[in-house]
Amino acid sequence: MRVAYTLEQCWHPTPGGTAVAALRIARELQARPDDVELLFVAGKHSAAPSLEYRPSGPVAMLPLARPWLYEAWTRLNWPKVESVTGGIDVAHATGLIPCASNMPLVVTVHDVAFLHDPEKFSRQGARIMTRSLDVIRRRADRVICSSQATIDDCIAAGIDAEMLRHVPLGVDSAVASDSAVDRVRRRYLLPDEYVLFVGTREPRKNLARLALAMSKRATRQTLVVVGADGWGDIGVVDHGDTLFLGFVPDDDLAPLYAAASVFAYPSEREGFGLPVAEAMAQGVAVVTSRGTSTEEVAGGAAVLVDPFDADDIAQGIDQAFDQRAELSAPGIERAGQLTWAAAAERTLAVYRELAA
Repeated sequence: MRVAYTLEQCWHPTPGGTAVAALRIARELQARPDDVELLFVAGKHSAAPSLEYRPSGPVAMLPLARPWLYEAWTRLNWPKVESVTGGIDVAHATGLIPCASNMPLVVTVHDVAFLHDPEKFSRQGARIMTRSLDVIRRRADRVICSSQATIDDCIAAGIDAEMLRHVPLGVDSAVASDSAVDRVRRRYLLPDEYVLFVGTREPRKNLARLALAMSKRATRQTLVVVGADGWGDIGVVDHGDTLFLGFVPDDDLAPLYAAASVFAYPSEREGFGLPVAEAMAQGVAVVTSRGTSTEEVAGGAAVLVDPFDADDIAQGIDQAFDQRAELSAPGIERAGQLTWAAAAERTLAVYRELAA
């Protein structure tokens, strides 16, 4: 099968988890050349994306740059991806924006949080995502969702349940070495004990309540925040115990998880919650949100809290500190169930459905 595989999100100012997922699944699919040939597609760019988000192969570029590309795809169903890839069997838009094609179309929808909380997105972002959802209803042949929570949201948003396919994401589960942990402790001047958050800094990640929860605890530890700047004011009041590291290289991320005492991720809404799985893979006690996809990802191996209640978040962090030993092994076991190979196999099964 020849599959046009869009990777425009790799050039976004903050590529985020959607780019990570698309690239990791692509790498697994590329290891199966007898089954599928991936043909990477993006808009017009004068330079490659940053090293961490660089595709593992050549990228065919369409004649339009973003945002005009997204406008043309959703309004005109043009330019077709096959115009730069040659003949294909399936087109796969790996982000929410459906690409233009005359062939069977797969779209990956990680979340539809913009429908629930549009004020937590830029006006332009909410507009293009809302229009994309309408196009998906009309043009997509299959929709891939990384969590059951997103499947339920898609059904509520009017997408035919028969089109939806569940493809959980994977996690890189190699445990950081002691030497790597020592290296990041020295590099970032980390305290002996700290609570870690990893994710793009934007309103729905709930950093304001997390920082407030940290200030309410009887035992004060530093909150270490890792992640690139996103959109909007995150509203964090720094009580003097918050360390912002910004974006960190991939080689530093696993040891930063491993060195943490507790990982706290009380996001208001997620499509999957990859940082939860990444933290559990390092044996770290996790605190995350009840009633969201991150509860689904945690699989019973985390402390669950109400993301809208700072007191409950504070109590959850205290509980995780007390239960670090009990949470470590179940977390590692749960993370081991989430593999990129399995995600690629399920994605390939969707391609086969359409190619048939």
